[in-house]
Amino acid sequence: MTWRKARTGLQNLFRNPIARFLAAAVGSTLILVAALAPLASVLVEGWALQDVESRARLVFRSVRDQVATNLSASPGINLTPYFERMAEDERILALGYCTLDGKLEYPTKLLPRTIDCSQFARVATDTSRVVSQNGRRIHVAVFPMSLSSGAKGHLLILHDLSYADGRTRKAQIYVTLALVGAVLGLGLLGVAVIVAVIRRWTSSLRSTIEEMRGTPTLDRRARPSFPMGPELRALIHDLRVEQRFTEGIHIDWSPKTLAQLLTEELPGVNVLVVSNREPYIHNRNDNGEIEVQLPASGLVSALEPVMRTCRGTWIAHGSGTADRDTVDSRDHIRVPPESPEYTVRRLWLTDEELEGYYYGIANEGLWPLCHIAFVRPVFREQDWAQYVRVNQKFADAVAVEAQTDDPIVLVQDYHFALAPRMIRKLLPKATIITFWHIPWPNSETFGICPWRADIFDGLLGSTILGFHTQFHCNNFLEGADRFIESRIDRELSSVTVDAHETLIRPYPISIAWPPAAMEGQASISECRRALREQYGLPDDVRIAVGIERFDYTKGILDRIRAIDDLLIRRPEQKGRLVFIQAAAPSRSKLDVYHSLQSEALRLAEEVNARHGGPGYQPVRLVIRHHDQREVYALFRGADMCIVSSLHDGMNLVAKEFVAARDDEDGVLILSSFAGASRELAEALIVNPYDTHAMADAIGAAIDMPAEERRDRMRLMRDLVRRRNVYRWAAQMLLDAAHLRSRDKIMQETRYRR
Repeated sequence: MTWRKARTGLQNLFRNPIARFLAAAVGSTLILVAALAPLASVLVEGWALQDVESRARLVFRSVRDQVATNLSASPGINLTPYFERMAEDERILALGYCTLDGKLEYPTKLLPRTIDCSQFARVATDTSRVVSQNGRRIHVAVFPMSLSSGAKGHLLILHDLSYADGRTRKAQIYVTLALVGAVLGLGLLGVAVIVAVIRRWTSSLRSTIEEMRGTPTLDRRARPSFPMGPELRALIHDLRVEQRFTEGIHIDWSPKTLAQLLTEELPGVNVLVVSNREPYIHNRNDNGEIEVQLPASGLVSALEPVMRTCRGTWIAHGSGTADRDTVDSRDHIRVPPESPEYTVRRLWLTDEELEGYYYGIANEGLWPLCHIAFVRPVFREQDWAQYVRVNQKFADAVAVEAQTDDPIVLVQDYHFALAPRMIRKLLPKATIITFWHIPWPNSETFGICPWRADIFDGLLGSTILGFHTQFHCNNFLEGADRFIESRIDRELSSVTVDAHETLIRPYPISIAWPPAAMEGQASISECRRALREQYGLPDDVRIAVGIERFDYTKGILDRIRAIDDLLIRRPEQKGRLVFIQAAAPSRSKLDVYHSLQSEALRLAEEVNARHGGPGYQPVRLVIRHHDQREVYALFRGADMCIVSSLHDGMNLVAKEFVAARDDEDGVLILSSFAGASRELAEALIVNPYDTHAMADAIGAAIDMPAEERRDRMRLMRDLVRRRNVYRWAAQMLLDAAHLRSRDKIMQETRYRR
């Protein structure tokens, strides 16, 4: 009787479609064990060979010049000891040199006797092959060499592939174990799910699917109560979102896909941006005519294309001399001027407010505090009072401009550390995403701020608080734990204050792709010709550029000193290298910025006097505002770009240079203290405080072969294309959509109870 019941139970169980699906999945997984293990071996072996070939090329490039010099010397120099030292590397088996007539010279002691130089006599380009000796496989890389004496030959670099064979065997074992484990886990999970909960889930799943299809269902009060229903709906919804949008793996992020995301995941949402800098400034020129200026701001460059897509409202300080003359009665203006797509709401600040809030706390206090560029922060009580006043003024404007009681508010940067909490009090249901565009220092550094607790409390009024890097997120969590009463969840990376939870997330900012400034740009060759004509430079001069506003955090003086050091140590570059520094005046009202500009002029004159001459100045300092089209033309005409930030959140200049080089050429020299260095690893990463190392990097850029330049630039361009500003915005908006859905589910659950 017991056996009959068990047999009947099993028959009923496997009549269920879910059970049949799990059984099929188990069978399929068993087949994969046999199919994927050999495939894994092939892949691992291929990767190992590519790794060996790359190592061989790197070794060849390292020793090529010294080997050629020694072979060309008269009398000849015995290279065997030098080759033996190279072969001490644990993976390099042996080295040797083959003359063109097939003679083997300078072989190391482990070079196999079976290697025949005559088989390489006709090899004209780099090649490699795998040979066997005594049961082991050996990789032989052959590199043709031409000596200054006119002689030719081939350098042989041999690697033992035993470790690759070991990797292959391990890969087979690991894949087999992983798949077997998956089979066992899936089987146990299937039995548990089918036996324990299949009947309870069926009705809930049916009602959820009917609801998602729009099929009329039972009245809410008559519907069967099942506590997992809302969570299941949320899971299905999240899976659908992840399938289409997560991490941008299969998404080419653009204004179109961002608009689609807003339409499908945040339909009808009201988006507002709060920033000090406005995207379009109206000024009167010397003739009294009104001109439109786009500010030199990475924040504006990143957010402006997003707002074109969101079609929301941008709340900013009206700083232009003609800004009041161009707004309507509600201080609104539609932008861009040529094709309006969103609204700018301008706020007016008194001289006293601007002095305390902007020049005082923001730029004499928080800016040097966060950048750690060894400029002492200045904190004044009267400045803090104006900072509080202006933050409240912007929060009030958000409440006025909000078209719903739950808008998405994007609060930008260190000018508005208090605004999130103020907005939260006015609009409790708002989704507030605050992005801090500059670094966040460690708690010891931030601890010197007299109003540190107020700043933490203000920022933690946000729903999501974003930084460029995980390192800055960690610093913020450490400070919150130290300075305010809060609950830190390090697994979720969140901070809870007074029952309100704020997520702390890294969102590396980027630029639009393709950049608007690239439209209609002249070809690379035309940009190079125009740049040389503008500065009177011959065709054989290498041009390095630096482009930013005058700021002590950008390392402008350090790169000029590096040019000086290079020309001292490599005098042959005099007359062959020119550095053009385009710098927009910024905050010149502050003494430290005025002093920086004066020091840069003095240093440039000193370097030019030391290394220049008739018709040649190695440093060209251009102090004026450059619009985006000029910036990109300068990038396209140059051979290299130097970004030597002493401390920076991201630095979009680095990404703009990469985006400008559609010829896949040019070299980026990038400070390790800029957030962009975490992503653009193919740049020449430097420490701007090390003048010699900076000079060496500039020299390496000059000497870098064209093939290597293109390989590096191709990888960086692919990254900037994929991780563009639309992806940056999408990450934040997707997180916002998820949180809004979660809150809605929680409200529905409370309603049913």
